[in-house]
Amino acid sequence: MHIQTHIITDLPVFDINESVKKVIRFFKENTLSHASITQKGEYVGVLSENDLDSFEKDKKIEDYRYNLETFFVRNDSNWLDVVETFARNEANLLAVLDGQNEIVGHYELSDIVGAFIDTPFFTETGAILVVAKGANDYSFSEVAQIVESNNTKIIGAFITDVRNDVVQITLKIGSSNLNDVVQTFRRYNYNILMGNKDDQFLEDLKQRSDYLDKYLNV
Repeated sequence: MHIQTHIITDLPVFDINESVKKVIRFFKENTLSHASITQKGEYVGVLSENDLDSFEKDKKIEDYRYNLETFFVRNDSNWLDVVETFARNEANLLAVLDGQNEIVGHYELSDIVGAFIDTPFFTETGAILVVAKGANDYSFSEVAQIVESNNTKIIGAFITDVRNDVVQITLKIGSSNLNDVVQTFRRYNYNILMGNKDDQFLEDLKQRSDYLDKYLNV
């Protein structure tokens, strides 16, 4: 995904010696989470909309230097780094810097989410499978080998949760041979959190349970 095509260049950038009044107006005219601040053309940080109530319009931005947050992304950052920076800082706007720490534009969260939704992970036909395994026991190469050894293609995969040293991986795979893929994951000691509703393993358990129930009631 060529994320750089989503850099926007029409948002204002404020010099640290400007009046806070301009930043206040900026926040009131849109729903963006941060405003970018520079000093002599070089990026120094962002002011958060969450601090808006503490701003005094007659002061300079310099007076609020201690409020500045310093997160950003580079113009060659990949989309995963961009998404991670959005999430880690609870922001919907990111400053994009070049090698000289000058702002070349911004990313808006809505644009990045829209680009992600247009990827094959969402648009290609396939089956969703969610598996989990110990953080020290899994590898993406093993996950790929399990899927592809059953003549099924991986459309996309990413880690969706890490909790108590257990990693949760969400996969989108070709819909053929899904049950075989599920069984292979189980043989490799992966826990299946979500998969095919017609999973043969679950169906076998149900049949055995029904048989045992009938046997005990004879």
